[in-house]
Amino acid sequence: MKQQVKISKVKGNPNNPRIIKNDKFKKLVKSIQEFPEMLKLRPIVVDEEMIVLGGNMRLKASKDAGLKEVWIEVAEGLTEEQKKEFIVKDNVGFGEWEWDMLANDWDSVQLAEWGLDVWQNYDDNVNKVNTSEEWVGMPEFETKDSGYKAIITFETEEDRLQFAKEINIKWSAQGKGTWSTWWPYKEQQDLKNLKYE
Repeated sequence: MKQQVKISKVKGNPNNPRIIKNDKFKKLVKSIQEFPEMLKLRPIVVDEEMIVLGGNMRLKASKDAGLKEVWIEVAEGLTEEQKKEFIVKDNVGFGEWEWDMLANDWDSVQLAEWGLDVWQNYDDNVNKVNTSEEWVGMPEFETKDSGYKAIITFETEEDRLQFAKEINIKWSAQGKGTWSTWWPYKEQQDLKNLKYE
Protein backbone atom coordinates (compact mmCIF):
# COMPACT_ATOMS: atom_id res chain seq x y z
CA MET A 1 0.00 0.00 0.00
CA LYS A 2 1.42 3.37 -1.05
CA GLN A 3 1.56 6.00 1.67
CA GLN A 4 3.43 9.13 2.69
CA VAL A 5 5.39 8.88 5.96
CA LYS A 6 7.89 10.89 7.95
CA ILE A 7 11.34 10.30 6.51
CA SER A 8 12.70 9.51 10.00
CA LYS A 9 10.51 6.36 10.13
CA VAL A 10 12.19 4.81 7.08
CA LYS A 11 15.38 2.85 7.75
CA GLY A 12 18.16 2.48 5.22
CA ASN A 13 19.16 -1.10 4.51
CA PRO A 14 22.68 -1.86 5.80
CA ASN A 15 22.86 -4.84 3.39
CA ASN A 16 22.22 -2.79 0.27
CA PRO A 17 24.94 -3.64 -2.29
CA ARG A 18 24.19 -0.63 -4.52
CA ILE A 19 25.72 2.83 -4.06
CA ILE A 20 25.84 6.12 -5.93
CA LYS A 21 28.88 8.34 -5.44
CA ASN A 22 29.94 11.93 -5.94
CA ASP A 23 28.50 13.70 -9.00
CA LYS A 24 25.82 11.10 -9.67
CA PHE A 25 24.58 11.38 -6.10
CA LYS A 26 24.52 15.18 -6.37
CA LYS A 27 22.48 14.84 -9.57
CA LEU A 28 20.02 12.56 -7.75
CA VAL A 29 19.63 15.11 -4.93
CA LYS A 30 19.10 17.89 -7.49
CA SER A 31 16.59 15.74 -9.37
CA ILE A 32 14.57 15.18 -6.19
CA GLN A 33 14.67 18.88 -5.32
CA GLU A 34 13.46 19.84 -8.81
CA PHE A 35 10.88 17.05 -9.25
CA PRO A 36 9.82 15.66 -5.84
CA GLU A 37 6.49 14.49 -7.30
CA MET A 38 8.42 11.68 -8.99
CA LEU A 39 8.87 10.04 -5.58
CA LYS A 40 5.11 9.52 -5.36
CA LEU A 41 5.12 7.89 -8.80
CA ARG A 42 8.08 5.69 -7.86
CA PRO A 43 7.89 5.20 -4.08
CA ILE A 44 10.57 3.69 -1.87
CA VAL A 45 9.82 0.00 -1.23
CA VAL A 46 10.10 -1.10 2.41
CA ASP A 47 9.36 -4.26 4.38
CA GLU A 48 7.02 -4.45 7.39
CA GLU A 49 9.79 -3.08 9.66
CA MET A 50 10.22 -0.02 7.40
CA ILE A 51 13.65 -1.23 6.16
CA VAL A 52 14.29 -0.21 2.56
CA LEU A 53 14.27 -2.97 -0.05
CA GLY A 54 14.27 -0.66 -3.06
CA GLY A 55 15.30 2.99 -3.04
CA ASN A 56 18.16 3.29 -0.53
CA MET A 57 19.89 5.99 -2.57
CA ARG A 58 16.60 7.85 -3.12
CA LEU A 59 16.07 7.81 0.66
CA LYS A 60 19.56 9.16 1.30
CA ALA A 61 19.18 11.80 -1.43
CA SER A 62 15.74 12.78 -0.10
CA LYS A 63 17.30 13.45 3.31
CA ASP A 64 20.06 15.53 1.70
CA ALA A 65 17.40 17.39 -0.31
CA GLY A 66 15.72 18.36 2.98
CA LEU A 67 12.50 16.39 2.56
CA LYS A 68 10.58 15.69 5.76
CA GLU A 69 8.30 13.03 4.25
CA VAL A 70 8.64 10.39 1.54
CA TRP A 71 6.31 8.08 -0.33
CA ILE A 72 6.69 4.38 0.42
CA GLU A 73 5.21 1.10 -0.73
CA VAL A 74 5.15 -1.64 1.92
CA ALA A 75 6.03 -5.10 0.57
CA GLU A 76 4.29 -7.49 2.91
CA GLY A 77 4.81 -11.21 3.42
CA LEU A 78 8.19 -11.60 1.72
CA THR A 79 10.63 -14.22 3.00
CA GLU A 80 14.20 -13.16 3.83
CA GLU A 81 15.34 -14.83 0.61
CA GLN A 82 12.74 -12.90 -1.43
CA LYS A 83 13.84 -9.65 0.21
CA LYS A 84 17.46 -10.31 -0.80
CA GLU A 85 16.35 -11.17 -4.32
CA PHE A 86 14.25 -7.99 -4.55
CA ILE A 87 17.17 -5.80 -3.43
CA VAL A 88 19.31 -7.05 -6.30
CA LYS A 89 16.62 -7.31 -9.00
CA ASP A 90 15.36 -3.81 -8.23
CA ASN A 91 18.80 -2.45 -9.14
CA VAL A 92 19.54 -4.57 -12.21
CA GLY A 93 19.27 -2.68 -15.48
CA PHE A 94 17.85 -5.29 -17.85
CA GLY A 95 17.20 -2.89 -20.69
CA GLU A 96 19.58 -0.89 -22.81
CA TRP A 97 19.33 2.70 -23.99
CA GLU A 98 18.31 3.34 -27.58
CA TRP A 99 21.28 5.65 -28.24
CA ASP A 100 20.17 6.72 -31.73
CA MET A 101 16.82 7.92 -30.38
CA LEU A 102 18.49 9.72 -27.47
CA ALA A 103 20.99 11.39 -29.80
CA ASN A 104 18.33 12.59 -32.23
CA ASP A 105 15.28 13.31 -30.09
CA TRP A 106 16.63 14.41 -26.70
CA ASP A 107 18.77 17.28 -25.40
CA SER A 108 22.14 15.84 -24.28
CA VAL A 109 22.70 18.58 -21.68
CA GLN A 110 19.33 17.88 -20.09
CA LEU A 111 19.94 14.11 -20.13
CA ALA A 112 23.27 14.66 -18.34
CA GLU A 113 21.58 16.90 -15.77
CA TRP A 114 19.04 14.13 -15.16
CA GLY A 115 21.89 11.72 -14.35
CA LEU A 116 22.37 9.83 -17.61
CA ASP A 117 25.99 9.49 -18.72
CA VAL A 118 25.92 10.72 -22.30
CA TRP A 119 28.00 12.50 -24.89
CA GLN A 120 27.81 16.29 -24.92
CA ASN A 121 26.21 17.46 -28.16
CA TYR A 122 27.84 20.72 -29.24
CA ASP A 123 24.55 22.20 -30.49
CA ASP A 124 22.76 21.53 -27.18
CA ASN A 125 25.55 23.25 -25.24
CA VAL A 126 25.59 26.28 -27.56
CA ASN A 127 21.81 26.65 -27.41
CA LYS A 128 21.90 26.58 -23.61
CA VAL A 129 24.74 29.11 -23.37
CA ASN A 130 23.25 31.47 -25.95
CA THR A 131 20.09 31.91 -23.88
CA SER A 132 21.87 32.91 -20.68
CA GLU A 133 22.02 36.48 -19.36
CA GLU A 134 25.78 36.70 -19.83
CA TRP A 135 25.20 37.02 -23.59
CA VAL A 136 23.01 40.13 -23.27
CA GLY A 137 24.69 42.97 -25.16
CA MET A 138 27.13 40.67 -26.99
CA PRO A 139 27.40 41.14 -30.76
CA GLU A 140 25.23 38.90 -32.93
CA PHE A 141 26.93 36.30 -35.07
CA GLU A 142 25.77 33.67 -37.49
CA THR A 143 26.46 30.06 -36.71
CA LYS A 144 27.70 27.87 -39.52
CA ASP A 145 26.10 24.56 -40.29
CA SER A 146 28.21 22.00 -38.47
CA GLY A 147 27.84 19.41 -41.23
CA TYR A 148 26.33 15.96 -41.22
CA LYS A 149 26.88 13.66 -38.26
CA ALA A 150 27.03 9.90 -37.85
CA ILE A 151 27.15 8.14 -34.51
CA ILE A 152 28.90 4.78 -34.42
CA THR A 153 28.84 2.63 -31.30
CA PHE A 154 31.62 0.10 -30.67
CA GLU A 155 31.35 -2.80 -28.27
CA THR A 156 35.04 -2.63 -27.33
CA GLU A 157 37.98 -0.25 -27.52
CA GLU A 158 39.68 -2.77 -29.83
CA ASP A 159 36.75 -2.50 -32.27
CA ARG A 160 37.06 1.31 -32.28
CA LEU A 161 40.81 1.15 -32.93
CA GLN A 162 40.36 -1.44 -35.70
CA PHE A 163 37.69 0.71 -37.37
CA ALA A 164 39.92 3.80 -37.21
CA LYS A 165 42.81 1.83 -38.71
CA GLU A 166 40.74 0.35 -41.56
CA ILE A 167 39.11 3.67 -42.48
CA ASN A 168 42.30 5.64 -41.74
CA ILE A 169 40.62 8.00 -39.25
CA LYS A 170 42.58 10.50 -37.21
CA TRP A 171 40.53 11.65 -34.21
CA SER A 172 40.40 15.41 -33.69
CA ALA A 173 38.72 15.47 -30.26
CA GLN A 174 38.13 13.12 -27.38
CA GLY A 175 35.62 13.33 -24.54
CA LYS A 176 34.55 10.89 -21.84
CA GLY A 177 34.06 7.71 -23.87
CA THR A 178 33.52 9.64 -27.11
CA TRP A 179 35.74 10.58 -30.04
CA SER A 180 35.02 12.88 -32.94
CA THR A 181 36.61 13.91 -36.18
CA TRP A 182 35.93 15.52 -39.53
CA TRP A 183 35.94 13.69 -42.84
CA PRO A 184 38.10 14.60 -44.60
CA TYR A 185 40.19 15.29 -41.51
CA LYS A 186 40.75 18.83 -40.26
CA GLU A 187 42.08 20.13 -36.97
CA GLN A 188 39.62 21.07 -34.26
CA GLN A 189 39.18 24.85 -34.06
CA ASP A 190 40.92 26.41 -31.04
CA LEU A 191 38.13 28.26 -29.25
CA LYS A 192 40.08 28.83 -26.02
CA ASN A 193 42.10 31.68 -27.54
CA LEU A 194 39.17 33.27 -29.39
CA LYS A 195 38.77 36.92 -28.41
CA TYR A 196 35.79 39.23 -28.72
CA GLU A 197 36.15 42.96 -29.28
